[in-house]
Amino acid sequence: MTYSGVVKVGGPADVHELTGLMISKVAVGPMDNNCYLLRCRATGEQLLIDAANDPETLLQLIGTDSIASVVTTHRHGDHWQALSEVVAATGARTHAGTYDAEGIPVPTDVLVEDLDVIRVGQVELTARRLVGHTPGSIALIFDDPQGHPHVFAGDCLFPGGLGNTRKDPEAFASLLHDVETKLFAPLPDETWIYPGHGKDTSLGAERPHLPEWRERGW
Repeated sequence: MTYSGVVKVGGPADVHELTGLMISKVAVGPMDNNCYLLRCRATGEQLLIDAANDPETLLQLIGTDSIASVVTTHRHGDHWQALSEVVAATGARTHAGTYDAEGIPVPTDVLVEDLDVIRVGQVELTARRLVGHTPGSIALIFDDPQGHPHVFAGDCLFPGGLGNTRKDPEAFASLLHDVETKLFAPLPDETWIYPGHGKDTSLGAERPHLPEWRERGW
């Protein structure tokens, strides 16, 4: 099957099959949020990124194997509307960035700092704190040993630009700096970007536009 990364609310998940990891992407809620279910192919352990909305859809996606963890990329309400229901149904441990956790009404079991590693089975995800969209947004990087990196960027990076910084020049400068130094600088063009809304992209597709983003300020 060919993965496109194009999903719509009420439609089926799109599945990206890697050697060691299966990534299922589904769209939920009135803001077309993307949720990602990660499954370690060696152990079957699962992790959900952003229990954003439509708990029935997410629990159906999770299936009978349940999940070990839910990671919330940031504190904005459209990214945790289904969190309490998913945690109640699965018993999953909750993870969120240290500086955003207080804005998430479901208690956070694991506070995530920059460069912390979150595991799902034998797969390691490295967290990077990206400041600007919120104070404690985190992106998760899977550096696939059998291929190229994959980044779950929350609302910090999209096709065509950064996440909304509310016309705050300081917040924009901070987010641009963090995205450039923590994603664009160390990772190759082939790096696949999975955003919090909409279609996927790659660092290679976005890299030529960094000067344009800096100039326009958003």
